[in-house]
Amino acid sequence: MSNHPCESCSMPIESGHYCQYCVTPEGTLQPFEERFEKMVGWQLRQKPGTSRADAERDTIAFMAKMPAWREHPQVRARLG
Repeated sequence: MSNHPCESCSMPIESGHYCQYCVTPEGTLQPFEERFEKMVGWQLRQKPGTSRADAERDTIAFMAKMPAWREHPQVRARLG
């Protein structure tokens, strides 16, 4: 079986558009704010000492490259 990236976070998955971490219990993509907060938290855990502002900036830059988020109004607005 071949893997492909989750369209929200780029985690390798075997099927579908989104990984188990990016969907609601019903299987739909989590709302932007929920996913953004989780991604910022991940950045802060991966890079100890990183400021919240830097983690948010890096997260938005990452989300802007992902199919699920690149056209989202919140992402576009935060890119300035």
